[in-house]
Amino acid sequence: MDMKPRMAPAARSRFPDGFRILQGKREYVTYIERSSVRVWYSDEARYYESHFHSAVEIIVPLRGEVRSTLLDGSYHVQAGEVLIVPPNCSHDLDMGENSARDLLLFEPSSIFSMRDMPLIDELLQQPVYLTAESPLTTAVRSLLLQAVECYNRREPMWNSMCYAYLMQMYVRIGQDYLSRSMRPEPVEHRVDTEIVDSARLYVDQNYMRDIDLSDVAAFSGFSKYYFSRMFKQQLGISFSEYLRQKRVGVAEERLIHSDQSIQDIAVAAGFGSIATFNRVFKEAKNCTPSKYREIYSDFI
Repeated sequence: MDMKPRMAPAARSRFPDGFRILQGKREYVTYIERSSVRVWYSDEARYYESHFHSAVEIIVPLRGEVRSTLLDGSYHVQAGEVLIVPPNCSHDLDMGENSARDLLLFEPSSIFSMRDMPLIDELLQQPVYLTAESPLTTAVRSLLLQAVECYNRREPMWNSMCYAYLMQMYVRIGQDYLSRSMRPEPVEHRVDTEIVDSARLYVDQNYMRDIDLSDVAAFSGFSKYYFSRMFKQQLGISFSEYLRQKRVGVAEERLIHSDQSIQDIAVAAGFGSIATFNRVFKEAKNCTPSKYREIYSDFI
């Protein structure tokens, strides 16, 4: 008798602009083909229970108020304000009567992997609430509304155009954050940052190969013990975890947007065996690669 626990079926809800897919409290955001940006407009009073997803979520009220409870407290986001919810952060969403909002969701890997983004890692991992009094709010809302307009027009290269506006948003927010919080870096810290950035680039170019800590440490010119400690101090995660995240992200993209076999995707993402791929992917995404593809297959 098969006594293995079975995963509950994903809950699927249709909205005018697509599907919302839930597996427990984890949401799998669906995107139009060849895109990783989604905009949801709503002017209906509705409550969305606590959930999380790999996408960044940006709440842009257009009228009235949107309430959201995150781990660090509750936010009452008014028209004219902005709330940025970081990836994998549990939150609910409560739209009041006579309210309207745009909700932007996007996969952040292409922005967060920019080589100077580690400077604002702390900011990227926490909610950002821009009130009406913030000098940044007007500029950020303008960029977000331009991204929404770009999304709705669907002109050629619209996905990249949306990301261009989102990148400008992070530049504005990041510059403000650094101007208020940064002190001059010690020379040795700047050197460590440059080494880690170089190592990240090495991973981006070689993740599909059989590389490990020893390879990237040798590339950086340091012992693996020193490099490992320095890498974790800079990024907050171990090198092996960073490499796993990179490979899972590559596999995730191919599962959604290609018809490659699971075996071929495992090889292309740098996994040594299909068993390792299945285990690592399930640990990261709470489902197997095959299940992940099945969840998305009806909606892409």
